[in-house]
Amino acid sequence: MQLVKTTILASIIAITTGCASVNMAPENASKAAKGFSPPSKDMAGMYLYRDNSIVGSGLKKDIWIDGKCIGETARGVFFYKEVKGDREHEVATESEFSPNTLKLITESGNHYFIRQYIKLGLFVGGAGVEIVDAQEGMEEVAKLRMALEGNCDN
Repeated sequence: MQLVKTTILASIIAITTGCASVNMAPENASKAAKGFSPPSKDMAGMYLYRDNSIVGSGLKKDIWIDGKCIGETARGVFFYKEVKGDREHEVATESEFSPNTLKLITESGNHYFIRQYIKLGLFVGGAGVEIVDAQEGMEEVAKLRMALEGNCDN
């Protein structure tokens, strides 16, 4: 019983403390993405972000679009990726035991905001993804820094 309590306590501490870091994009690229310019012709824009919540700040979590690594998230970062418009896409994030996914149909010319959130897990924190409305998404992304793409652990 003591081992279980110790494991749970260690998990909670790992999820709520620390500060993970990832490679960041140049400031001018981050600033340009935060301009929310329309995506290229026949494309949709996806903002994938993790807010500044203290929960899970010591964890990095991979995120993918359609099976392609976008990168590792950390507290206070976002990615911007253009995808083909007018089709279904799958956004996935690593979690404790298996990826959590979200499917959405994008429309050309629109931006989509997907928030990755950290949740309590059995041994380490898990992660999930959810669609956020454009106004809230723009307000959140404006406070964050853009990470470099392409560095997934898995």
